[in-house]
Amino acid sequence: MALGVGELLAGLLPSVPSPVTAVGDVVIDLAPRSVREGGIETFGTSDKPALVIGTVLVVLLLGAVVGIASRRSRMRPPIAFGGFAVLGVVAAATDPATSWPLAAVVALVAAVCGVLSLRRLLRAAPAAGTSGPLVDLDRRRFLALAAGAGARAVAAGSISRVVASGGRAAAARARIALARPRAPLPPPPVGLEAATPGISPLLTPIKGFYRIDTALAVPDVDPERWRLRITGMVDRPFSLSYAELAALPQVEADITLCCVSNEVGGKLVGTARWQGVPLQDLLDRAGVQPGASQLVGRSVDGFTAGFPTAALADGRRALVALGMGGEPLPLRHGFPARLVVPGLYGYVSATKWLSELELSTLDGFDAYWVPRGWAKEAPIKTSARIDVPRARQQVPAGRQVVAGVAWAPTRGISRVEVQVDDGPWLPADLGPELAADTWRQWTLAWDATPGEHVLRVRASDGAGEVQDAVDRPAPPNGATGLHRISVGVA
Repeated sequence: MALGVGELLAGLLPSVPSPVTAVGDVVIDLAPRSVREGGIETFGTSDKPALVIGTVLVVLLLGAVVGIASRRSRMRPPIAFGGFAVLGVVAAATDPATSWPLAAVVALVAAVCGVLSLRRLLRAAPAAGTSGPLVDLDRRRFLALAAGAGARAVAAGSISRVVASGGRAAAARARIALARPRAPLPPPPVGLEAATPGISPLLTPIKGFYRIDTALAVPDVDPERWRLRITGMVDRPFSLSYAELAALPQVEADITLCCVSNEVGGKLVGTARWQGVPLQDLLDRAGVQPGASQLVGRSVDGFTAGFPTAALADGRRALVALGMGGEPLPLRHGFPARLVVPGLYGYVSATKWLSELELSTLDGFDAYWVPRGWAKEAPIKTSARIDVPRARQQVPAGRQVVAGVAWAPTRGISRVEVQVDDGPWLPADLGPELAADTWRQWTLAWDATPGEHVLRVRASDGAGEVQDAVDRPAPPNGATGLHRISVGVA
């Protein structure tokens, strides 16, 4: 009951985070890197629901322990629920957008509801070691009360989710129309997906675009109150409202983003057409001071990502993005604004729910993931993936299509080759190139013979450099190795 009431009040009060997600965020922050990586590897983009479910189950288990222990002392429920309340307030306070007083009130109300509910159940519970018709009646009454309390808790939690999903950000986003960019990009060419079922499309649908970040609950950011600040080692610090930012000249750019946790052949990569204000325009307006060697992006929830300012010296089209796929940024992908920087893994560059751009030095600040064992500099490595056929798929003998995507953002893809078993490397046919910042589709016609076969793929970037074939795990700066699959031919 306490959990349900806390969730309900958090849903009604925008400045108070969900107790479950607040505790989950602390768990993410404190968990060792191996645990976080194991969660992503095991659950993929479902890691957050898995953590929420796990948190709820642990809380329910602790509640059961408290209930059993409370039969021996009336003081144990207030102490236990008071401890839960303090833990919830401390966890919620790690979010810079949290109102301390409101969080404390919510925790107190939830704790009181939990104590009262538990005491009512204890009064209805039959005494231990007793039996008889009256005891059976008491037991049925106890079970009915417990079921009712559980149903009310679930209902309260469900209502909170409905309220949260209809927050200010969603309503405001629905009213926004993206401005027409200067020099709009032409419509994308027809990708190989039209003739090759199963290959990743040239542009990833928004619903299928991966999401990996530290936010258990998507921040509900009201664009009418939001501001973007440019601070730090600049001559002219300034801030912009969403309306002021959206009124600046905007551009479009096709860019492939990749998570550093993406294993060889993994799915934590996608390509979209982004729209926003060129990052360099904002930096020029601020006047970056000599010696500023790092750009730090700060999120409304306190997350930070930083990358060397030297990465912008080659003219890459880094954006403060306002749109994705022709519509305002989806909430889960960073609404109202986020950073998109070609060629850098997301953990050092792709700050969602952006609130501040701070110019600093590489030695003067370590962003969120650096103290947790990840490299400070992280350019995306050249990689290729086989989409068709699927691993361990059975295919008929004869002409088969092997197909997939390859990426080396900012460098482009010049060649893709496929090896069957220990045979020669065969050149694949490349699909259309959106830009050097995006992945490229490829296909190979394969005369499949009966038996078990191993297919491997490798890519070369625009300078002709072949991707690293040595198998290395994702930490600390991205996985390397060649994607290989086994296929059975009937």
